[in-house]
Amino acid sequence: MATTAPTKPPITLAVRLRKRTAIISRWLHIYLSMVSFAIVLFFSITGFTLNHAEALGGKEKTTVTKGELPHEWLRPADGAEPDKLKIAEELRSRHKLHGAVSDFRVDDTQLEVSFKGPGYAADIFIDRDTNKYDLTETRNGFVAVVNDLHKGRDSGAVWAAMIDISAVLLTLVSLTGLVLLFFVYKRRVSGLIVAVAGGLVCYLVYLRFVP
Repeated sequence: MATTAPTKPPITLAVRLRKRTAIISRWLHIYLSMVSFAIVLFFSITGFTLNHAEALGGKEKTTVTKGELPHEWLRPADGAEPDKLKIAEELRSRHKLHGAVSDFRVDDTQLEVSFKGPGYAADIFIDRDTNKYDLTETRNGFVAVVNDLHKGRDSGAVWAAMIDISAVLLTLVSLTGLVLLFFVYKRRVSGLIVAVAGGLVCYLVYLRFVP
């Protein structure tokens, strides 16, 4: 009598979905990890330098420069307010200033202009009667620059968007890693225990040591 080969049970939709989910999660986890490698490295290192800013910070370099602007720029003949953009861009061009204008104040006797950037500040006080100004420029060194980039301080809208994108990428890397853990049956329980324990340790440190 001829024997027939045993037939394989049909693959159910649930099994197909599990396999597909595992494949997609593994693909996303690998490539998102590679894309965000530099981001993780940057924020890891700058997290350390930020926590030890005083010990790692270099010397602050401050320079003071004097100058003069045309009187008609400071007190227009028609009594209008000074052209802020024109004055700011002239100062930027003349002294090679960095950063963006963070403040521009006008009163009866003087103008105050401030430029801010990561690890950088320039403050200009302009006398509207004598037309003379004092520029104080402060550079705080490389560590201060990367620390401000880490915090997004005075870094502009594009860098702020980069921080948001970084947060999304790191969240996806974490979530896809967690999804993959559920497909590693031998390590699933122990992995979840370690994950919960890590979160619990952070919470206990917060409760016990954070003022």
